[in-house]
Amino acid sequence: MPNQLIGDSEKLAEGQQVFTACAFIHHNFDGIDKVFLPKRATTKKFLPGVFELPGGHIEFGEDMVEGLQREIDEEFGVAIAVGDPFACFTYMNDIKESHSIEVVYFAEFTSSLETITLNPSDHSEYVWMAVNELDKVYSAEKGADDKEFEVLRRGFELLQGGELHLA
Repeated sequence: MPNQLIGDSEKLAEGQQVFTACAFIHHNFDGIDKVFLPKRATTKKFLPGVFELPGGHIEFGEDMVEGLQREIDEEFGVAIAVGDPFACFTYMNDIKESHSIEVVYFAEFTSSLETITLNPSDHSEYVWMAVNELDKVYSAEKGADDKEFEVLRRGFELLQGGELHLA
């Protein structure tokens, strides 16, 4: 059953691990690389009104890439080509009472950018941001030191030919 029908992002998952796949959807506009960042609907219980990497929860037994493509189609009505994963981080979700594991993939829209259609129960708007513009979408809940914004900066670095780091 698709996530949006059961409200999976807010369904209690007490003591469970939840896998999430997100897309660093990039596009070059007149020589400037930008990333697609939708803003969560203000009706969301978890991080309402916050800009985020698009994606969502992977269902039990679902392939990560296929789940990411499904989520993008459900939330924006467009298709993506998914590239390599380049980041993974974890966080506690106090709303779901769960531990989330987020895997971030490079991706590009394969549909026309003009066909992006927001699902209003998920997102209220979207922006395309260059690395030097990210501070415009910081919020009280997610600022420069947030793991997701660290991943965004790292994605831009890798797009420019940066080297992989070992932990």
